Amino acid sequence: MKTQYDVVIIGAGASGLMCAAQAGKRGRRVKVLDHGPKPGRKILMSGGGRCNFTNRRVSAQNYISSNPHFVKSALSRYRPQDFIALVRQYGISFSEREHGQLFCTDSAGQILDMLLAECRSAGVCLSFKTSVTSIDRQASARGFRICTSGERMEAPSLVIATGGVSMPSAGATSFGYKVAGQFGIPVVEPRPGLVPFTLQPGDKTVLAPLAGISVKALVCTGSASFKEQLLFTHRGLSGPVILQASSFWQPGTPVAIDLFPDGNLEKLLETEQQIRPKRHVKSVLAGHLPTRLVQARLDEKLLNSPVHAISRQGIKRAADQIHAWHIQPGGTEGYRTAEVTVGGIDCRRFSSKTMESRDVPGLYAIGEVLDVTGWLGGYNFQWAWSSAWAAGQVV
Repeated sequence: MKTQYDVVIIGAGASGLMCAAQAGKRGRRVKVLDHGPKPGRKILMSGGGRCNFTNRRVSAQNYISSNPHFVKSALSRYRPQDFIALVRQYGISFSEREHGQLFCTDSAGQILDMLLAECRSAGVCLSFKTSVTSIDRQASARGFRICTSGERMEAPSLVIATGGVSMPSAGATSFGYKVAGQFGIPVVEPRPGLVPFTLQPGDKTVLAPLAGISVKALVCTGSASFKEQLLFTHRGLSGPVILQASSFWQPGTPVAIDLFPDGNLEKLLETEQQIRPKRHVKSVLAGHLPTRLVQARLDEKLLNSPVHAISRQGIKRAADQIHAWHIQPGGTEGYRTAEVTVGGIDCRRFSSKTMESRDVPGLYAIGEVLDVTGWLGGYNFQWAWSSAWAAGQVV
């Protein structure tokens, strides 16, 4: 059976559903295909089940891409306040957390229900448990022939909204990259992003006993630096600051960590030498850092010494061990736990205004499948909404 549509969208995640609703509102006949049993699985898993659906402070600087200017057009035309207005229209309550992050007060399912309602009202046709078996360009007309096991479709517009390869347990695959390859569009080498670090064996032996400790830290890798909570785990290092840094980290390179970013350990110990010289170093530090962490980073003899007995060189050495800890991760936990994929379909080959391929007329790519990766904090969802909206105005 052959069915004619105006638009076929592959992927029923955040960007796919948003694009479908926008195109449907324009009177387009829209079909959404997804190989999974249900839509929006990553939406439901996000934000601890509450969906960090956007951020009030979105700018191009919050994204990683081989074309850093690519995101500007879509983000300026469909802004966080536009999506917030849609959320309010559906009566979904939300709260703002640190750094402008917005979360549902109740459940991430409300965002998915909203998107599905938008699709229903726009007459969008959704098909799940549907795998695409082939995609071909029609020789006689502008458009595509898309085949599944049960249907053959033709459409002038085809949208790839399949996401990256992170979280395979949620159904993530490399299908979108394969489609790009079929049409000769390059893919920027993918790697896990927003993912915990694993440790070298020697470091793991020392740091594993710290599992469960969380401290504010400044983490620097390459040209990027972030200051948020760091969490020690049985496997390595995690927490928001590590997830942020991981998207910029290159394997084999060290990471610089300041475990006391809002203080100055050198000045603290020098002051104690003047006013409480008999206090032991460990007592001084106990009010500022977890004891187990201090014991792991500083020499036991130094910790048990009164501050008056510590030389200037000893104070500086202690400060460096807390403020300038350099560690080379063994790797990351990989796509299994990564929240996003860094890299993807080369966005330099697409229009930043319409998301249409410059090489293959009628072919669009939106959301995470493109080489656009946002910071932790709602930026990736905003890119999904903005890029999908941009494509939805023209497909």
